[in-house]
Amino acid sequence: QVQLVESGGGLVQAGGSLRLSCAASGSIFSINSMGWYRQAPGKQRELVALITSGGSTNYKGSVKGRFTISRDNAKNTVYLQMNSLKPEDTAVYYCRVTTRSSLGYWGQGTQVTVSS
Repeated sequence: QVQLVESGGGLVQAGGSLRLSCAASGSIFSINSMGWYRQAPGKQRELVALITSGGSTNYKGSVKGRFTISRDNAKNTVYLQMNSLKPEDTAVYYCRVTTRSSLGYWGQGTQVTVSS
């Protein structure tokens, strides 16, 4: 089992920045990839950014150049630095980790609201 605790969401004006954090505990030795997803009202949950255990990253096209995902393996934490935020980035952001046995775990979600 892996437990995830997210923090860092909030309300920000367009053009502003936020940094999300997701701390993992439990069976952390089994974690492979870590990522951030988001779900806006009335829309499906979508991948925002992913980072593998080797440090490779993948981003949703609309956030490339604005968002940066990183991980601190010593702290078992994944971060999402979000710059130049836009109103369309408004959503609940979820952390997800995948273990080496392909089990997936979700965080509780954190609200990000970008005002125009």
